[in-house]
Amino acid sequence: MRFVKQFLAVTVAALVGWQSVSAVEGSFFLTLVIGAATAVLGVVVYRWVVRRTERREPTELGLDGWGRKLGRGTLIGFAMFAAVIANIAFLGGYHVEAWGSPTGALGLLGFMAAAAVTEELIFRGVLFRIIEERTGTWLALALTGVVFGAIHLMNPHATVWGATAIAIEAGFMLAACYAATRNLWVPIGLHFGWNFAAGGIFSVVVSGNGESKGLIEASTTGPVALSGGDFGPEGSLYAVLAGVVLTAVFLWLAKRRGHIIPRRHRTAQAPATATVTQ
Repeated sequence: MRFVKQFLAVTVAALVGWQSVSAVEGSFFLTLVIGAATAVLGVVVYRWVVRRTERREPTELGLDGWGRKLGRGTLIGFAMFAAVIANIAFLGGYHVEAWGSPTGALGLLGFMAAAAVTEELIFRGVLFRIIEERTGTWLALALTGVVFGAIHLMNPHATVWGATAIAIEAGFMLAACYAATRNLWVPIGLHFGWNFAAGGIFSVVVSGNGESKGLIEASTTGPVALSGGDFGPEGSLYAVLAGVVLTAVFLWLAKRRGHIIPRRHRTAQAPATATVTQ
């Protein structure tokens, strides 16, 4: 029952926020403000519903050192996507054409913040965390990763390959990040850094959702395996490789820290206070 209550509470908060963001489409300032408000609302609702249904402090989304953890994740996500773009550009698949739109980037700042927070709370905070308690880390990672990739099939230019790439480079990787750190701030930051770098800085298609207007006006060309095609660079083999490498690193950290929950320990709960520096 706590699963249902938590899922519904966070999902309703996300839907309210997304409806509000959609209503002000075209206004960068309102998108920035409402997007940021949606992110804050998601955090408040998650902390409230976990306290109410589990009778505990939600240490996985604790406020102690949250900015440092969020910043660390953001830097990792930004660096990861910048490396993907650098590799695509090296082979002539990414072309900078002019300066883009600072106001567009600001709007995307709020939009991507709302997306990162709400998706991480739903998929890692509720789905992965609770499923992991019952099935263990490995099965929970596989199940939630596949579901995360599958929902991207609803995007305008989605493909089966694009959804598969998202499952590998994001669904598995972000769950592994949570397993390694046992807090939600790092995966939230990683998710935000990746998405904002894609749309807000490099102005490429994000998960098949169409072109973005960020700080750089650019285009991608070349084989789908290189550029990702209409789905964007997230459908590139470079992005998949980057996700696989980072997933492996996070799982290694999780195992080293004793954060992997085996399937036989169905009621075991992993420590929620570990950080990526431990």
